[in-house]
Amino acid sequence: MHTRTAFPYETTHEDLWIPLADGTRLYARMWRPLTGEPVPALLEYLPDRLSDATAPRDAQRHPWYAGHGYASVRVDVRGHGNSEGVPADAETTEPADGVEVVHWLAAQPWCSGRVGMFGLSRGGVTALRIAALAPEPLGALVTVCSDDDRFDHGIEHGIEHGIDGAGGAVPTTGAHARAAAALAHVARPPDPAYVGQVMWRDMWVKRLETVDPFIRTWPSHPAQDPYGSNGGAHEDGSVIRAAVLAVGGWHDPYRDSVLRLVQSLPPDRVRGVIGPWSHAYPDQDRPPGPAIGFLQETLRWWDHWLKPHGTRTSAGTDAGSSTGTDSRTVMSEPLLRAYVMDAHPPATTYASLPGRWVGDGAWPSPSVTPVAYALRGAPVLVRSPQHTGVDAGRFRPTGGDADLPPDQREEDARSACFEFEVPGETWILGRPSVRLRMTSHSARGQVIARVCDVAPDGASTLVTRGALNVPVRDGGDQAASWRPGTTEDVRFDLDAIGYAVPPGHRIRLSLSSAYWPWMWPEPGSEAGFTLDPSGSSLELPVRARQSDPTITFAEPEHSVPLGVASAATLDEPRPERLVVRDMAKGEWRLEVVPRHCGTRVHPDGLEHTEDALETYSVQEAGPLSARAHFSWSIRLHRPEPAWDARIEVRSEVTCDTRDFITSSELVCKDGDEVVFHRTWERRIPRTTGQGPGGAIGDPAERSADR
Repeated sequence: MHTRTAFPYETTHEDLWIPLADGTRLYARMWRPLTGEPVPALLEYLPDRLSDATAPRDAQRHPWYAGHGYASVRVDVRGHGNSEGVPADAETTEPADGVEVVHWLAAQPWCSGRVGMFGLSRGGVTALRIAALAPEPLGALVTVCSDDDRFDHGIEHGIEHGIDGAGGAVPTTGAHARAAAALAHVARPPDPAYVGQVMWRDMWVKRLETVDPFIRTWPSHPAQDPYGSNGGAHEDGSVIRAAVLAVGGWHDPYRDSVLRLVQSLPPDRVRGVIGPWSHAYPDQDRPPGPAIGFLQETLRWWDHWLKPHGTRTSAGTDAGSSTGTDSRTVMSEPLLRAYVMDAHPPATTYASLPGRWVGDGAWPSPSVTPVAYALRGAPVLVRSPQHTGVDAGRFRPTGGDADLPPDQREEDARSACFEFEVPGETWILGRPSVRLRMTSHSARGQVIARVCDVAPDGASTLVTRGALNVPVRDGGDQAASWRPGTTEDVRFDLDAIGYAVPPGHRIRLSLSSAYWPWMWPEPGSEAGFTLDPSGSSLELPVRARQSDPTITFAEPEHSVPLGVASAATLDEPRPERLVVRDMAKGEWRLEVVPRHCGTRVHPDGLEHTEDALETYSVQEAGPLSARAHFSWSIRLHRPEPAWDARIEVRSEVTCDTRDFITSSELVCKDGDEVVFHRTWERRIPRTTGQGPGGAIGDPAERSADR
């Protein structure tokens, strides 16, 4: 990683307030070049607290953009960080506020009237939502590890409505963990160093009075319905006029969005890049690599769309030549640049994964051919133990040492497996699919399909996977129970992947009826299903073996880091992922520690401490024994002037045949004084597949304030 200290422009930065039409002010931090000419503005707009949580990351990229001739602005959304107001709806109010921010930036005397947006994860989702509202000044955006289809892999919809797993399966790790984390994060107070020693507590209490746990609505909508159809950008690409650069990683759960966007948006204003990365900006020092010069690549995008041609980043030079890439324009790049990874042995982390870049001028690509592999053998009963899935890895990897799936041989042993020889090296690029002829033995259930690369020594590396919630087998907009004992053909897609299977290796398709804790067990799923191989197949998208040596990226570089230090501790580090088996009870427990736990000390003296533990347990033969428990604590402490704010969250989900049973508790303290304490409990009907009668019973909700 190269740290850049000299730029084409000298820069300055300031904190400011951006007014909204209703009188609310949003807190912002801006870096801009020292020039007498107006410049384009770049906006990163999200709830993750610019004064502490994202400050280290912001310092690496916003000053860098400013040094290349852009006013780069980081804004906290309404009711978060130091912004005024209370937390608002992410699907309507936040984008509407964002449109106002775009217009405000464009109207400033230092702005040329052209605005770009960029964001990671939720920030990228919000950028797409704002682009769908088509504010005139918004000319381009970069969306990274973001989602455009909440039924398939939606971030916000997954947190709020439980549609995080492919095929409408009700998720556990994806939705519950992030819902509980979101409760802790939304409860963080404004910082008195920025909003004032008098105002901060009143602002905090007003926010807390409006807080409602996302988990309370999480499992209520496990089919695609109008409640969650405020939708995917790919559904109508014509509403987005801004140029979109979509970036994803093969180890991020939202990478399929890149393929959907390059397929649905007009090819003259979209490009896609998918590398081997996890859920992070692709220039961050997080495995797996190789990292790329993402800032330089995005600068090419901004220069092409936001600056007049001939007035690029450095005086008299093209954007490419000023940033270490070739001089061709970014729109002469292939529509999709994708990294096809070489085969690799199973491991929970990789510093870097070898492979090659390929370029496709259209998607679907004429260079990709679907190849069907027929399943063979006698009918087989698929009845997996409920702990199948403990080796799934983290749902949303962020570069931790235990994030990725280990050797899949134990998971394969709990599944029905079919193997195929490959005729020489086989490059897979796109979304595989399965067609299964199955007889379900219960009205509800799940089917999980994994594709693995089996080496000559027997090691099994997970390539990709997908899941189907049986009641929504005919599509996310409809749900119907399966009549036990009847046979149907079902088809569903797996997550997209770029992977090269070498000669001598075998492709293994593993099918299971459980995948805990990624997918919540369905009542009756212990009965499993019978698979008839004679009517079943695996289809792989096989790409022509031709790489593109002209696809190159500069080495990653950032501006000078902020100087945040990790506090030393004498405590023994806890394992990131720990699996415990209680043999007497037949129970399996998975304990997960998020990688960002610990204390970080900021240059202004702020000590930011977070601690969390996710616990998932299930008995081998009992789908109704499933339990997810989550605890999260945050401390924001500054010695001078004295400030000590603490947030504690506990959340749990269990189930019975009729309902999900959720409970949440939030405690907030100013020093030792409790300023807010509330608990929520709710029973939420398991509505999917209940048939025309819908849910059984009404939600029974209790809220206790203290």
